[in-house]
Amino acid sequence: MTGAEIAAGYVFAWLAGKARRVANRADAEVDRGLDAGMERLHNLVSARLGQDPALRRAREEAAAGRDEPSQHTRRWLTDSLRDAAEHDAAFAAALENLVRALQAATAPGDGGVAASGDGPAIGGNVDIRAEGGSAAALTMGNVTIGPAPNPRTPGPDQG
Repeated sequence: MTGAEIAAGYVFAWLAGKARRVANRADAEVDRGLDAGMERLHNLVSARLGQDPALRRAREEAAAGRDEPSQHTRRWLTDSLRDAAEHDAAFAAALENLVRALQAATAPGDGGVAASGDGPAIGGNVDIRAEGGSAAALTMGNVTIGPAPNPRTPGPDQG
């Protein structure tokens, strides 16, 4: 099932968001439509997985204030969702439908772009040039142009 990884991420995001809202009482700040869709997904997954240890671990990590599940928990929850979907076609269909709806709700509209982490988001063409001995990049770390600082002088056997 291709949506298991995505569903695991959405379930954790809902758990983490719920934990923050309970702590901060910030429900008014939440996009109600997206929140409702994520709550439906969480309810579907919770009803199917019940007290599955992977879901329980995800709840614990979300309650501890994590923004993302640990890599182990994400894999574990994904595997639990895949297993449940392989054994229950109705659950698999409902999960796929909810994941598609959430993806549509979170997709940028009308040519918008989105990125996560430190990834750049670009809408349209990008033209990056380096001219006249310069350096250019979309993102760039430390760059030295010209000779390296403190170049070594060649020894007698190097020349």
